[in-house]
Parts: sequence; structure tokens; C-alpha cells
Amino acid sequence: MSTKTCYYETLEVERNVDEAGLKSAFRKLAMKWHPDKNPGDPSCEHKFKEISEAYEILKDGNKRAAYDRYGHAAFEQGGGGAGHGFGAGFASSFSDIFEDLFGMSGRGGRGGRERGADLRYNMEITLEEAFQGKTAQIQIPVAVTCEQCSGTGAKTGTKPKACTMCGGAGRVRQAQGFFTLERTCPGCQGRGQMIESPCPSCSGQGRVQKDRSLSVNIPPGVEDGTRIRLAGEGEAGVQGGPPGDLYIFLSLASHQFFQRDGADLHCRVPVSMVAAAVGGDFEVPTIDKAKAKVKVPAGTQSGRRFRIAGKGMPVLRSRQMGDMYVQVVVETPQNLTKKQKELLAEFEKLSSGETQPEAAGFFKMVKDFFGTRANSS
Repeated sequence: MSTKTCYYETLEVERNVDEAGLKSAFRKLAMKWHPDKNPGDPSCEHKFKEISEAYEILKDGNKRAAYDRYGHAAFEQGGGGAGHGFGAGFASSFSDIFEDLFGMSGRGGRGGRERGADLRYNMEITLEEAFQGKTAQIQIPVAVTCEQCSGTGAKTGTKPKACTMCGGAGRVRQAQGFFTLERTCPGCQGRGQMIESPCPSCSGQGRVQKDRSLSVNIPPGVEDGTRIRLAGEGEAGVQGGPPGDLYIFLSLASHQFFQRDGADLHCRVPVSMVAAAVGGDFEVPTIDKAKAKVKVPAGTQSGRRFRIAGKGMPVLRSRQMGDMYVQVVVETPQNLTKKQKELLAEFEKLSSGETQPEAAGFFKMVKDFFGTRANSS
């Protein structure tokens, strides 16, 4: 009878654990017991072998089914080989986990090419341009594919040769403990090729610095901070590697009249005390270069807002439109003449609580407040 610990107990999981849970449990235990993280401790290497063996069996659907039915006996006496070392499939089985744990990949690859860097371009536009949309022309300094060598980095008439260190694989194997890991080849940095005669124009990089002109389509309704991606317009990759992307970050310049809130626009309009008292109307500009009339009813108070439907900003990539809100601010007269002051003073004498109910109500509360305090004392 086998004296081995149950594989499920070894991985500290239930028997009904799913594939994701199994992988998560192994990753956690591998981080804890890996020999590299516990140098000089033989017990850790033994523990790591146990959890690796358990995971090797349970991650495979057929092997797991056999184990669930027959236990360790299913792999003893030539039944499966789980306890007899790890075959060629071991490294590939755990390559994703090794990459997570140690920042390396178990996957080899011939001719790995370095992708070019992504670029950022900051562009400021006006609110009107954000409303209408526009096509902008920009010029950016960027690394582009060398025309003389077509991006290979090799001198005209020559070709890159396979790296002698990795044989063109771009990866080198290294024994570590009881298993073998693959690392990026230090000789060719994973490209799998070496250049003996570099291109004089790009010094073997396969790219040169150049100013490039691009056309950028800015759709109507963009907001402050909107990011536009131009795929493949970033820096060219080294020695023929794929290019990166260009990201346009938009910022909106402040507007002299409007403030934006999503798809809605807000503006403040001063009105005279008389217009607010007796009523009237006025015109305001709209973002589409038109005009809208706002009717102010008699007795309008400062701060009141009026909504003009559909006169805001377009919603990005839709047919919807925001609204425009006009807030009136009642302006107190300044620099009055003697006659104007006399007329206002006469108006004040004729005023009653009915003409200024808010003020009358407030001062009544003040009077009641002090009256209550006087009685209580």
C-alpha cells in the first residue's frame, strides 16, 4: 500500500476543486516552497517536488480521473510514471506558472523580435472643435524602419545570421535544481539572430529617427482626457520588430462663456434688477454658433436656471445631444446718480412683505428669535 500523502491534501484543496482553483493553489505553494526562495534547505526542495508531482497528475483530466478511482496505485509499477521524474512535458506544462513566479517564460521561440515603444502626444483643442469634430495634422519625431536595410539592421548585400549561443532559438536552457528552465538568450536578446555587418545608416538597429506627419480624426463629442489610439504609428521595432502604437491624449481649453459637464453646457448670464423684477427676455449664444432666447418671468431670483434642450454637446459616437443650462445672476446697480438713489429709496418705502417675501420672512424669524430669547431670560 502506498504511503504517499493524498495529492489533494498535498495541494491543500478539496476533491471537487476546479482547474482555476487547482492552479491557484499550486502557484501559492510553489511560491512558498521553491528552492530558490529557500536556499540551503533540502526539505523545501523535497516539498516542492511533492506539490509539483501532485499538480502534474491533477491538472490532467485523464490522470486525475485515474487517480480519483485507483489512487496512487494508478501510477505505480509503470502505470503512469508520476513518481519517476519529470519528462519533457514538465517545463511546458508549468511555463505560465514559472513566468508568474520568477519573471521568466518557459516557452522558447525562434527570432523573437522586440516590439517598438508606444508613443504619447498631447493635443489641446477648443470646445467648438470638440463639438464639431476635426481632422488635425500633427508632426512627431519617431523611430521608423530604416529604408536602406528594410529594417533588418544588416548592411546591404548581407543577411543576419543565426545566433551561435542559442542556435537561432532566442532561448537558452539552464539547469536549476531538478528541472530545466529556459531564459532569453543574452547573446541576441531573444532575437535568434546576430548581425556581423551592421547597416551604416541605422548602426544595426533597423530603424532611424525621423519626423512623421500624421492625420488624426477627432470625432464630435470628445471630452477632456479622451485617448485616441493609432495602431502601428508608434516607434518601429528593433531589427524589423513590430511597431508600437501612438496615443493621442486630448485636453480641452477653457471657454470664455461655457462650462462643460459631460454632454451638458452651463453658462451664467447677468440680468438687471428691473428685468428680474418685471420680467423680460434676452438672447444667448449657443455652441453651434446660433442664438437662443431665454424668457425671464417676473420675480426671477438670482441663481435660477433655465434649460434649453438639445443645445449641449454631442454624446461621443451616438446621435444624442446634451442640454444647455442658463443661470441668471441678478446684478445690483452700481454708481447710481442722486436721482436714481432717491427713486430706489422711494421704492423701498413703498415695498411690503408681498414684494419681497423672502426678506420679510427672514427678518420675521430674526425678530421671533430675539423675542424668544428675551422672554426666556
